[in-house]
Parts: sequence; structure tokens; C-alpha cells
Amino acid sequence: MKRQTAAIRTQIPRTGEMEHSTPMFLTSSFCFDNAEDMRAAFADETDDNIYSRFSNPNVNEFVDKMVALEGTESGYATASGMSAVFASFMAFLKQGDHLISCNSIFGSTHTLLTKYLPKYGIEVTYVSAGNPDEWEAAIQKNTKMIYLETPTNPGLDIIDLEWVGNLSKKHNLILNVDNCFATPVCQRPAEYGADLIVHSATKWIDGQGRVLGGVICGKENLINDIYLFCRSSGPALSPFNAWVLSKSLETLDVRMERHAKNAHHIAKELEKHAAINWLRYPFLPSHPQYAIAQKQMVNGGAIVCFDLKGGLEAGKSFLNNLKMLSLTANLGDTRSIASHPASTTHAKLTEAERLAVNITPGLIRISVGLEHVDDILEDILQAL
Repeated sequence: MKRQTAAIRTQIPRTGEMEHSTPMFLTSSFCFDNAEDMRAAFADETDDNIYSRFSNPNVNEFVDKMVALEGTESGYATASGMSAVFASFMAFLKQGDHLISCNSIFGSTHTLLTKYLPKYGIEVTYVSAGNPDEWEAAIQKNTKMIYLETPTNPGLDIIDLEWVGNLSKKHNLILNVDNCFATPVCQRPAEYGADLIVHSATKWIDGQGRVLGGVICGKENLINDIYLFCRSSGPALSPFNAWVLSKSLETLDVRMERHAKNAHHIAKELEKHAAINWLRYPFLPSHPQYAIAQKQMVNGGAIVCFDLKGGLEAGKSFLNNLKMLSLTANLGDTRSIASHPASTTHAKLTEAERLAVNITPGLIRISVGLEHVDDILEDILQAL
């Protein structure tokens, strides 16, 4: 099946009721016919469900769909995007190991890398998203993993996945890619050598701002290590949220097509606006990594960011003048969302750290929704 079809037709076996839509399995545990069956399940001799912290039919279906979309061998779902990111680190890194990360990443991931991983004796080196020469120079004897986002949050830097995939293979490193902004509809990092792909399913995967969730897709042996870590540490995705996310995947392809079409149009219309210093969108020729984006992405995604003349005060004024766009701590919704990264998602970074990744005081990030594109643009223009 084509991946669009797999997102719709992948389904767990029907029950005796012969339902067309998968039912919810809202149970904490599962029963066995006899002691031997129970023993065999706990000994991992069967694939039977035991406990919903380990596995659940709804979670299994969601994971199977994500694996089909990403083109990987296996996957594991978690309670949130950040629990997926954390598990992708802690299942493999130990005291004395070294991690390389691009310096333009989500604020909470930055906190994990700078505040918490060092407590476990794990060393972290940041490298510039736009300077490949730094990456190989940062590799040490104890380096075990490279972590990156592309497009990055919120500056929309594009990292060449083919290049970094070859670098990781050359040095036998785990390549861990956050594919949240692009989604597997727009970009498939496994095709370029990524070993692990993480998502905040809370964003475009759900697409309607309803539930939290995370997922990690990748090579089977690596996912098994993540499963064992999560089985004991407990960041399990709830069956209800998994059911919602599985249904959401059935419309991901058509949603992302519309999101990206709207975003591209808005970016072109705003690029030369007098109130804007600069604007970034991956599929505009003005983007510094436009050629890379064209090579590895199907479309430019649904995030547009721009820097306002007037800095912080101009940013506040813009947000306060919006009439339709939402001000909320999320992205990837049917409804368009505006945010000010310097004072919200990346407020924990120092000013120097923010400026190093182009998070200026006047930076605005727009998550372009599914409203009529004229209405989205009209609201942004009147706020400007």
C-alpha cells in the first residue's frame, strides 16, 4: 500500500462485533485463559498484551501507522513529545557518553540537554545548524549520538539529512532526528540514514489541539531498547489518546497539503512587508538552505517565522492586535497560532543563546492553520 493508504487502512483485527472503526480498549490490564499463557506472556514468548503500560491495541495501531508513514522497522509511543525525546536519549546514553546536538532546538529539549543530562554525567556539545564543518570537528571518542531538528524550532534552519546521515554512518553514531515540524508526509529522515525519528504527536499528528502524545520510530533493535526503558520508567501513551491519534493519521496527508499551501502563500505575501526585517519559509528561494529543503522535503511545511522591525515592543503590539489567530502554547492545530518564542518557548535560554540561533526580540512564529488563507492573511496584515 502507498503510505497515504496505510495511514487509513492499517487496523488491528476486528472483534466479534465486526466494527468498521477501531473500538477503544480502555483497560489497564488484560486477562489470560490459564497460568501457562500468563507465564509465556511475561517471558516475552508471545505478543499478548499484558498491561497498558507495556502495550495496548489502540497504541499498537497508532504505532503501526506511524511506522508505515516513516518507513521504519518499528516504533514506540509515549505520553508526550518530550517523553519521546527523553526516552530516545536515556535508553542509550550513560555516564561518560557524549552527545552532539544542533543548537537550534525546542526550548524544553535545550533544558534537558543543558540541565538534566549533565547530572547523569552525559556531555553535550552544541553545533551550529548552518555550519557543517562544526559537526565533524565536535566528534569525540566517547560520542554516541547526533541529535537534530529539521526544520529547526523556531528559526526554520534546514539541515542536510543526507550529509549528516553519511557523517553518522562514517563514525558509527546513532542519528536521532526530531521530525515534528515536517511530519512523515513532508519528510522521511530514515531514507537518509536516520536511526531514530521522534515526534511530538501533540502537534500536526493530532492536528486539532486535543490530546498529548509522542512517538519514536526507527530500527528494531534500537526501538526494543527504548521499549524496555519505557516499560520500566512508565511514560505510556493512554489508549484513548492513541485512538484519537490513530484516527488523526487518516487525514494527515490532506491536512498537511492544505497547511503547507496556506503557509507558502502567506510567506510570499509577507516577505516584502515594510514592517518585517526578514522572513523565513523553507520553500521560498530567499531561504538560506532553499536547495536542501527542495531536495529532502515534499513541501515547505506549515510554519512561517519573521522578525519585526521595532523588536520586543513591536512583537507585543503585533500579538495584541491579532483578532483571529490564537495566542497559545502549541502549534500544528487546524487554527492558526501566533507566538513570541523569546518570551515563551525559548525564554529559558540566555539572550546570547537565543541570538545565536536567530531568536531575536522581534521574532514571531506563525503556525498556519486550515482557515481560508485570505482570512489568515487579513488578520496578520491588520495586526502588522
